[in-house]
Amino acid sequence: MANITSAVLAGILGLSVCGTAWSEGLSGDVGAGLSYQPHDPSGSRYETRPVPYLDLDWGNVSLSTDDGLTWSALNTHGLTAGPYINYLSGRTSNGALQGLRNVSDMAEVGGFIQYAPADFWRVYAQLGQAVGGGHSQSGALGKLGGELGYPLGGGIIGSTGLVAHFADARQTNTFFGVDGNEAAATGFKPYNASGGFQNVALSQSFQFPLAPNWSLLTSASWVHLVGSAANSSIVRQAGEVNQGQVQTAISYTFD
Repeated sequence: MANITSAVLAGILGLSVCGTAWSEGLSGDVGAGLSYQPHDPSGSRYETRPVPYLDLDWGNVSLSTDDGLTWSALNTHGLTAGPYINYLSGRTSNGALQGLRNVSDMAEVGGFIQYAPADFWRVYAQLGQAVGGGHSQSGALGKLGGELGYPLGGGIIGSTGLVAHFADARQTNTFFGVDGNEAAATGFKPYNASGGFQNVALSQSFQFPLAPNWSLLTSASWVHLVGSAANSSIVRQAGEVNQGQVQTAISYTFD
């Protein structure tokens, strides 16, 4: 069922992109940068990764680094809703996690609803399904969040966001569970995670103008694991309940 849903959503979004790209101009921001972030959701170690920055619109179709590819099938009076497809990063189980199963990169497909009556703030919710991994690595997940933007003078724009992530038991076990074989190989205590909220993340971002159409973007996030994720033996023995992430990028704005 998940594979069928993925194919249907991909087809709908693909057709919408083609149609709207011809009929309406591309707008938004595109760029590249670096991120210093946890290697995996348990926070076992940190690493620096190159990251793209995308915040593009073609009519009712959007592509962003955080939300993936979305189609606003409903768009009226600041209320939008529709399907989305996003990228879900996996896990290479090395270092302190040696002996745990690897988690493959997956796609996340589902639906979203958002209320944004003005450009500078929004509240939203997403509910989706991870697909493309093994059977035990393809659970349900989602998030509830809000974002507020504000000018700071001199062309500088600030943005503050708060989001809570949740997942079912199968998806939580993908990153936080430890079965008997893994316990014997790693020394982690066996752990069977349950569903519910996984973490709460607070982020602060700034956009600094550099030249016409060019900007420097910076962002810092604090992530606090909660519930079954925080109680995982992986987190208690090798990870961190409180985690941080910083990003910087150079972007170009399409008028």
